[in-house]
Formats: sequence, C-alpha cells, structure tokens
Amino acid sequence: MINNDILRRVRFVFDFSNAKMINIFSQANTEITSDQIIALLKKEDEEGYQACNDKLMCQFLDGLIINNRGLKPGTEVPAPLKQLTNNLIFKKLRVALEMREEDIIATLALADFAMSKSELGALFRNPDHKNYKTCGDQVLRNFVKGLSIKHRGK
Repeated sequence: MINNDILRRVRFVFDFSNAKMINIFSQANTEITSDQIIALLKKEDEEGYQACNDKLMCQFLDGLIINNRGLKPGTEVPAPLKQLTNNLIFKKLRVALEMREEDIIATLALADFAMSKSELGALFRNPDHKNYKTCGDQVLRNFVKGLSIKHRGK
C-alpha cells in the first residue's frame, strides 16, 4: 500500500486532528508542520501532494506506539527504518493498538476477511524464518478497514 493512503486511513479511523498528528510525529522526535500534514494527506492527483517516504511513515508509526503505550524506562526513541514493508507496518499498528491475535482476527472479520492464527503468525515472523509470509496489500487494507468499522461504525 502507499504510505500516504495508510496515513489517511489511520487518521480517519481515530479522527486525529492536524495538531494530534503533529504531536504523534513529535513523539518520535520528528518536527512537522500543519502544511506538511495537509500535503501528506492529499491524494496523488491533487495539487500540493507530498509523498510519504518509508522513513516518515516509520516515524509516524513509532510516534503512535509511543503516544499509546509510552517508552519503556531507560530506552530511547528508535531510529526510523529506511525501508518499510507491509509486514512491518502491520506489526507496528498491532503494537501501537496493543492487539493480540484474536483481536486482529476479529478486526479482519469485521471487514469480511478470514484469516487463521497460523496465517497471521506467519506475517509477524522474522523474514529469514522458513514459514514467513509476505503481507499483501489486501490484508493490510482489510485490517485498516476492520479498524474503521470497529472504531467508527459502518
């Protein structure tokens, strides 16, 4: 999925204001302006659109984790990853929302998307593991859609 699309959808699900988005980015030591937020939220064909690179998306997700869960004592804000995959985005959303396997499966079911525990577990494995499975756009899209239904209704 395109990072800007994920950013737009997560903002919609939790009804974040520009100020809240700026605060989330600041949790990950990232300074961003309201104008930059607006540019990131625009669609690709709109004037003023700014692409959200993997580093910026990672900073947003890390900020969301810190905002929702806080930092462990004695730890620092993690350095942003230079390359994100759907698996990492899914994993960071899972951590930020403190969701267990059952919660994720129920959320996917809200979007009429069925997935077993073993299929889900394969998405969160180390990429070097023999049972690792790449998370496709469809899985991530349906997860965010399920979150939307769960938090905002149909």
